[in-house]
Amino acid sequence: MKELELYFKGNKKNQIHKWSNYFDIYERHLSGFRNKNIVFLEIGVSQGGGLQMWRHYFGDGAKIYGIDIDPRCRGVEDKNIKVFIGSQADSKFLREVIEKIAPIDIVIDDGSHNSSHQIISFKELFGALREGGVYLCEDTFTSYWLKYGGGYKRRSTYIEYMKNIVDDLHAYHSRQKRFKVTEYTKSISSVSFYNGIVVVKKGNQAPPRELKSGDLMLLGKLGQYNSKTKKVRFIVLYTINYILRALKLPPFIWK
Repeated sequence: MKELELYFKGNKKNQIHKWSNYFDIYERHLSGFRNKNIVFLEIGVSQGGGLQMWRHYFGDGAKIYGIDIDPRCRGVEDKNIKVFIGSQADSKFLREVIEKIAPIDIVIDDGSHNSSHQIISFKELFGALREGGVYLCEDTFTSYWLKYGGGYKRRSTYIEYMKNIVDDLHAYHSRQKRFKVTEYTKSISSVSFYNGIVVVKKGNQAPPRELKSGDLMLLGKLGQYNSKTKKVRFIVLYTINYILRALKLPPFIWK
């Protein structure tokens, strides 16, 4: 059992609410920030036990901040813990928080669980992350719950929004005019999907370079296939799949 889970199970202070599979994910993505002078921000304070857990985990050098709409949450402020009162759906408020605490190393969104709020928070706060920082959104299964405006493959959900960012990661390789490089293409090094959590890591991404090493060994008859026949096959395949792509239909593969 790792540090966070041990703390959670031994917690006798303010309540903490987590799902059992989250602890391994936290350790995988956040352990490298321990005992460093980091800035940590969690959306959704609730009873305050989460902020106390993170202060314990990251150590005395960490500055721990929380965001919540309930003014009573200020009551959990303590050494190295400060709470801002406001809505995660309020872009102006989030920018004011950024001005006070940025650059940020870690953001955890455990707030309203409403997809539109999660998307606004990501758009505003991801840019305030330091290089190598981590943005972690919890309880993303609410993207499938009607109570939170969710639904399977519903376009307005946070999960569908993050699926589009997976496309952004590949935009340097685009051969379609409407599929263009975005700021996310340039600034996200990875997106990791888990049951209930999506983790985004910030990192400068220059266009990748294609590299080769070694000699061509398979020559002879295989090499002779670079002929008019191959060119014709390529033109036919390209034309058919160009049309199928425009119609968003599965590709044709010449067997």
